Amino acid sequence: MSLRLSDFDYHLPEHLIARYPPEHRGDSRLLVIHRDSKSLEDRMFGDLLEYVNSGDVLVLNQTKVIPARLMGHRAGSGGRIEVLLLQRLEGESERWRALTGPARKARIGETIEFENIKCAVQEDRGEGEKIIEFDKRGEDFWHAIDQIGQVPLPPYLDRPPEEADKERYQTVFAIKLGAAAAPTAGLHFTTELLKAIERRGVTIAKITLHTGLGTFRPVEVEDISTHHMHEEWYELDEENAKIINTAKQAGKRVFAVGTTTVRTLETLANDDGTVNSGSGMSDIFIYPPYKLKVPNAIITNFHLPKSTLIMMISAFAGREFTLQCYEHAIKEGYRFYSYGDAMLIL
Repeated sequence: MSLRLSDFDYHLPEHLIARYPPEHRGDSRLLVIHRDSKSLEDRMFGDLLEYVNSGDVLVLNQTKVIPARLMGHRAGSGGRIEVLLLQRLEGESERWRALTGPARKARIGETIEFENIKCAVQEDRGEGEKIIEFDKRGEDFWHAIDQIGQVPLPPYLDRPPEEADKERYQTVFAIKLGAAAAPTAGLHFTTELLKAIERRGVTIAKITLHTGLGTFRPVEVEDISTHHMHEEWYELDEENAKIINTAKQAGKRVFAVGTTTVRTLETLANDDGTVNSGSGMSDIFIYPPYKLKVPNAIITNFHLPKSTLIMMISAFAGREFTLQCYEHAIKEGYRFYSYGDAMLIL
């Protein structure tokens, strides 16, 4: 029997949505979930150290959030238009997939002007998505975007970005520009915690997946098997693939930090749990009864009802048990979503 969208629903009291991060990075709670015994532990994020062993691998997504939300106006009419940059297209020019709003007012051939840069609308891909090209490239483009762009906070935070978000909505290990949203499980890690993890003999591996529309586009069909994921760009180089494969072949565990990391690993997975190096576009959609091949443990935040992310976690931990864990988290007052608390699923 196929699962339905309604099978992944739950009710979250609005006051549990974390609209701001904790005062200090890493001061988050950690719900530790044991899949084998179906047991739970209420811990703090720093307690992660107690669950990793020498020889394990911690896989991080090193994508960096860009100031992707731009406010401009239509050349000529002056009508206000918001542009959300999703993904840079390959090539020397600054061509981007983007969402525009109001979508109907950004027609093919029109120019959208900003304070220090402008772009032309080249294609309409439907559902508000456009292909746009800017009139500046390289360093000039990034300098302009840094001046006018805003941090692309998720809409459920229901507030404008603030100065502190420039730091807090970014992981401490972010180096590769290109994401329209942070890999939020990584927001809990401090440089000090990562060093402590390495001192325990854990090796850190890095992947890149530029989080975009694929992760956050809502599922709108009741039969989830008919949902189509939008593509997101990923990369895993040979050095980091070797780190992961060495651990897998030695019977050590791979801890995937975040659903974006899981997507990348499973896109490149072999049947034996090893991975290939490579880069490209992934539209993998992970939901029950999919069996994950690479991660032995997942560190993740609490996700929206009916989202592809809670479906992925359900594939790893089981749907009914996942929802029981969410019920426990709600009862215990855990903070939810991007700036919220974390889960460690073992």
